[in-house]
Formats: sequence, structure tokens, C-alpha cells
Amino acid sequence: MSETAIRAVCLFCGARDGAQPEYVQAARELGAGLARAGVDLVFGGGGIGIMGAASEAARAGGGRVVGVIPQLLLQREGGRSDEPDTHVVDTMHERKALMHELSDAFVVLPGGLGTYEEFFEILTWRQLGFHDKPIVVVDVAGYFAPLRALVAHGAAEGFVGHRDEELFTIVESVEEALASLGVTA
Repeated sequence: MSETAIRAVCLFCGARDGAQPEYVQAARELGAGLARAGVDLVFGGGGIGIMGAASEAARAGGGRVVGVIPQLLLQREGGRSDEPDTHVVDTMHERKALMHELSDAFVVLPGGLGTYEEFFEILTWRQLGFHDKPIVVVDVAGYFAPLRALVAHGAAEGFVGHRDEELFTIVESVEEALASLGVTA
């Protein structure tokens, strides 16, 4: 997918575990896979949910983990401001801008409204030409089936261009996500 080497992957995902055990497992697989490949994990800085599972697995595998968290969320999301690679920022806008700046690609795992917002914003930035970094959505346990349907509906109704549908990739597994980014352990 990408012609440049991926050195850091930004993860957008939930600050909750979700209803399916596959969500936490996928997060752990992603964190461990990035660590094995020597690729930094850039994430929202929280220590809870599948976000926390991914960062813990990356750390356990000897990987570099870079957290970016707003001051307001430090306690709510179990952030670790004492970590050397944690950036505490003032706003969500600063958070997303810094995560973008620090990353060569984006991976999206299941999550809630914040995850949706992060995905759609980074996707829109790519559509508008603000970046050309790969965006990979991992459809863990069919979680993103409604996203597929929404995008297809938008295209059928003339609001999403067919070229826009090519701005991101949906895969079925973490292994496929890493392979699509050229990240091998």
C-alpha cells in the first residue's frame, strides 16, 4: 500500500473492551506485531480498553509506545504522564494533529464515537490532500460491516465518490493489516 517505510503506526480504537473478546485480542496482536517489527505505536495515551491492551502488548514486546492524551482525559482514561514518550496536550485537536504528525500510517480497531470521529477526520484529511498516509480498518468480528454499508450507500446516493472508497482499506485481521502496510515481524 505505501511506498515509504512505515516507522510509526497510529492506532484509533476504543477506551473500552467492547462486548467481544476478539476486540481485546486484536489489540494485543497489533501491539505485539508492531513491537516485533520495530514499528512505533502512536495511540491516544490511555491505559484502558483495547487502547490499553494494544499499548501494554507493544511495551511487553519491547516496542516503543508514544501516547498523546489531553490533560482532561489523563485520569478518565488511565493515562501515564510519567512515561517518557507520552505527550500531554490541551485539546483533542492538538491530540489528533500530533498523532498525525508522529505517524506514517493509521490502523482503526473497534471503538465508539471517538474512534469514528478520528477515523472520519483522518479520512477526510486524506480526501482533501492534507496527507497520503495509508488508513487500514480492521473488521474484527464483523464490527465494521455497518461502515462498509454506510460507505456503499453514500456512493450509491452520489455523496461518496468511487475514488473516495479507495482512500482506506478494510481487512479482516491484524495480520492482513500489518501485511497491507508492509510491516513484517
